[in-house]
Amino acid sequence: MKKLIVQLLGMCCLISNSILAQDRPNILLVMAEDISNDLACYGMPAVKTPTFDQLAKEGIRYTNCIGSNSICSPSRSALMLGVHQNITNTHNHRSNRKVALEGEYTPITKLLSEAGYTTIVGSRLVMKKGEKIDCNFKHQSTGNYNGTTDFGLFDAKSTALKSDGKPFFAQVQLKVTHRGNWWNDIRAKSAHPVDPEKVVLPPFLADTPEVRLDWATYLDQIEYADMEMKLLMDQLKENGAAENTVIIFMGDNGRANIRGKGYVYDSGLRIPLIIHYPKGFKKPKVDDQLCTFTDISATILDLAHITLPDYCTGSSLFDKEERAYVYSARDIWDEVKDRSRAITTKRFKYIKNYMAEVPYDAHQAYLEYNRPAVHVMRRLNAEGRLNDAQAYFFNTQKEEEELYDLKNDPDELVNLAQNPKYKKELEKLRGYLKEWQSTHKDRGFDEVEAEVAKSVPFVKYLQEHQPARWAQLEEGKLLDLSAEQDDFTKKYYKKKVK
Repeated sequence: MKKLIVQLLGMCCLISNSILAQDRPNILLVMAEDISNDLACYGMPAVKTPTFDQLAKEGIRYTNCIGSNSICSPSRSALMLGVHQNITNTHNHRSNRKVALEGEYTPITKLLSEAGYTTIVGSRLVMKKGEKIDCNFKHQSTGNYNGTTDFGLFDAKSTALKSDGKPFFAQVQLKVTHRGNWWNDIRAKSAHPVDPEKVVLPPFLADTPEVRLDWATYLDQIEYADMEMKLLMDQLKENGAAENTVIIFMGDNGRANIRGKGYVYDSGLRIPLIIHYPKGFKKPKVDDQLCTFTDISATILDLAHITLPDYCTGSSLFDKEERAYVYSARDIWDEVKDRSRAITTKRFKYIKNYMAEVPYDAHQAYLEYNRPAVHVMRRLNAEGRLNDAQAYFFNTQKEEEELYDLKNDPDELVNLAQNPKYKKELEKLRGYLKEWQSTHKDRGFDEVEAEVAKSVPFVKYLQEHQPARWAQLEEGKLLDLSAEQDDFTKKYYKKKVK
């Protein structure tokens, strides 16, 4: 009898979840890689993004979405768990991939699945199927998840966006904006490549033909991502799912360029965020509330009518209480060991560099072949041809504290930390930093050694065995491996180099 009662209760729960799920919206989370607020609807000149612009025009465009980290895998870990990555020990890039999570954390995809959602990762409509997950804890793409023996995060991969009697949650990555061997090809095939003469560079970049071309090529990738977004939306319409699907478009971190990806400046942390829901949003708007990845997790659960677990550190974007600040971190990235923290309010940014001896230009292997501007600017800096804003990046060490007025200095060029007029503001933001760290254990202060990434031997190989290609990089050109690959470079791009 007891067994029968348990079975009946289980059936009732399943039926209840099924009925409730029918009233819930589908959710499509689209994440572009390595992209700052560089869409036309955010004011970026020279780029055309009609699909993203339409989403913003009909939905909610957020102007203060700040990453919890400026590198992909820590931020994605925070999003998947709804908990800041420095609490869950998922903060070091590409770390702990074979280690189960510590503590009672449940991925939001598991919570969605338990609530009656079909969870999907990827789509055949986008480059490389968009199936990237990249979390810093033991996981696999699909299957069950219990955190001890089973580690599947999604129910299915790259299936069509449609409701089959139950709502879906789909997470699709737009990889095209990530630095890669496809950038030159996409620009070459574009019917309207971005004109380098029309781009507007931030003042901390040197204005040279090479840097302009690299920026234009980056914008070409954004236009391609816009086209991919349209394909996804067209599929929703074809399957009759457009009206009842919430689309969340966001970046995973800022652009891969100087002061961008890997740095806690705004160009590394501030990302686009647009939420579009035809059935639910009747009045489009621009929202300036501060938010971060864990708030997006909470919003997804809120949309699905799922109670937010007590351990989550975010809150729904639809809650009335606004956040005073966002706590962001930069820790180990491949072979470079670093530790910086940032407190961002609507008006100010405070940065604490705990390892100020590590320079901004740390010659990290991954960035050596993915950031043409740095090679050009190193040469110009050696020749004394950079202004102060541009040369700052090449200082031999960082400043221990930085404070910026984001309203009057959005490019973060004037450090106010030593300015007595801003002492009160400096102390206030120091207080926020202390508040967060006293409330939560920041695992970034645990002593862990950096690992030698596969990019290190790759860069060494290029320098020693392919000097012509390395010379192209030093000239400020994108690395081109589309032809004449030898065994080593082929293996590298198949991720077999250890």
